[in-house]
Amino acid sequence: MKKRMYDNIQRFPVALDGIIFGFDRQALNLLLIKRDFEPEKEKWSLMGGFLREAENLDDAASRIVTSLTGLKNVYMEQLYGFGRHDRDPVERTISIAYYALINIHDHDEDLVRRYSAQWFPIDELPELIFDHQEMVEAAKARLRYKAARQPVGFELLPGKFTLPELQQLYEAIYETELDKRNFRRRMLSMGVLVKTDEKQKGFSKRGAWYYTFDKEKYKKMSSPVNGSALAFMPARE
Repeated sequence: MKKRMYDNIQRFPVALDGIIFGFDRQALNLLLIKRDFEPEKEKWSLMGGFLREAENLDDAASRIVTSLTGLKNVYMEQLYGFGRHDRDPVERTISIAYYALINIHDHDEDLVRRYSAQWFPIDELPELIFDHQEMVEAAKARLRYKAARQPVGFELLPGKFTLPELQQLYEAIYETELDKRNFRRRMLSMGVLVKTDEKQKGFSKRGAWYYTFDKEKYKKMSSPVNGSALAFMPARE
């Protein structure tokens, strides 16, 4: 039997909470669940769970997100640790928050219903339990920072998208209106958008061209050999 070397050290549960963002072609959304146990039963919460003994943090966060959405290998990043001593009224609990970006149209709707989960526009969130609103605000700030420097926003889009949809996504992330001409010029000048021969029908007489994102070209352009990373957030003119 392995000798316990830390018998005199207090032990606390380690929780993981997922801030799961999705984009519905109009607004940035957050996936929340109705908590089904006390305390705070029937109130809205981030999707969470506890770290298992033989599990590392990233694997635990992926397990939790997959269990709710059915999606694997999604874009996910560790955010911060939240450890205020009274954050959980049951007992001292340390929470490691992760944020995830998913294509809102790819998730498993049956799983979402099973957890009584619901998508909410990011600016219309209900009251959240514990310090979950603080986690959401931290995730929004990190997303804005990353989206300005890396093409993480494309994780929220389908494989093909229009320039108006791309602009709407960035406006949703930054909660501000962007100049259409400047935005398009900036995005197209990067050379990482590939124009397809398809048009989106039904929204205008002319229709809008579909584009795809060239991940390999972006990787080459932003590698240390070829220079610094591209700045993805267009200037607000």
